[in-house]
Amino acid sequence: MRFFGLLLLCVSLAACTLPRVHKITIQQGNVITQEMIDRLKPGMTRRQVAFIMGDPVLRNGFTPDRWDYVYTIQLPNQAIQTRYVSLFFEDEVLAYFTGDFAPTEARPAVANEAPDAGQAASADQTAATQAR
Repeated sequence: MRFFGLLLLCVSLAACTLPRVHKITIQQGNVITQEMIDRLKPGMTRRQVAFIMGDPVLRNGFTPDRWDYVYTIQLPNQAIQTRYVSLFFEDEVLAYFTGDFAPTEARPAVANEAPDAGQAASADQTAATQAR
């Protein structure tokens, strides 16, 4: 009888230390990356934007010239992260966008850098064409 009581106590204590339930990463919405934002340019058509970004999660019937992209990710034991981007169209082309991302600025040219051979040849051809 004592053996079974001791066994029950050990099993009860062992149950407290069993591994917890596995938690998975939950992603919802459109994945938005910096590379996608860098590819967006004012003047792009809706089809070009949809090719880069995918179809928007939210399309408002009252403002058809605004596309909203929302992405949330919940990692185990961490707070939910939310990212959003709103694209605005004027005359069926992309006018501007707002949200958690901004386009990466182009790398400024350094004055001491020499152009490579391909760029130099192209510049020489352009100058020769203009001289004619």
